[in-house]
Amino acid sequence: MFKHQIDPKDCIVLFADLQAGIVELTRTVPIDLLGKSVKGLAKLARIFEMPIIVSAVAGEDGSPAKIIPQIEEGYGKYAIHHRTTANSFLNEEIVGLIKKSNRRTILISGVATELAVQLPALVAAELGLRAVLVLDACGGLSARTEQAVLARIAQAGATTTCVLTLAGELAGDFREPIAQQSIGVVFEMASS
Repeated sequence: MFKHQIDPKDCIVLFADLQAGIVELTRTVPIDLLGKSVKGLAKLARIFEMPIIVSAVAGEDGSPAKIIPQIEEGYGKYAIHHRTTANSFLNEEIVGLIKKSNRRTILISGVATELAVQLPALVAAELGLRAVLVLDACGGLSARTEQAVLARIAQAGATTTCVLTLAGELAGDFREPIAQQSIGVVFEMASS
């Protein structure tokens, strides 16, 4: 394995603020494409047995967040971890789950790239973890501000990928059944 390659055995996926009332704010990727990419990432997490953390903010009245259905469609059942700050790394429960996983690569998806995605990426990089934004599964508020985020996270040591690249990278040898499942995600995304 090459240094730049992503190892699914070392990955945990953070889905941040993919919830009603926030996801509609995306301006850098159409909402239907965002949903398709989130579902593709969730499927890859299931196929390669990568744990996921779904992080969200409760409603003003304390009601639980309404998460977009594509995560469950791709991954299956999951727990929602509510937080009270923009940064998932300021939530002790979430940080504990990341530490407990013993995984050093965090694949991040969410809305808004400028807050719920950028802030945990910066902290993860500072802590020596490998932070990777799955860009087509992230939605920014504007192209200009999202570009600023990408420059800042790159300077901090985080990187980007997309679901299609990730599927191909994780697939490995196409003759293996798991590789066929991974590449199946690519074909499903391209045909829908």
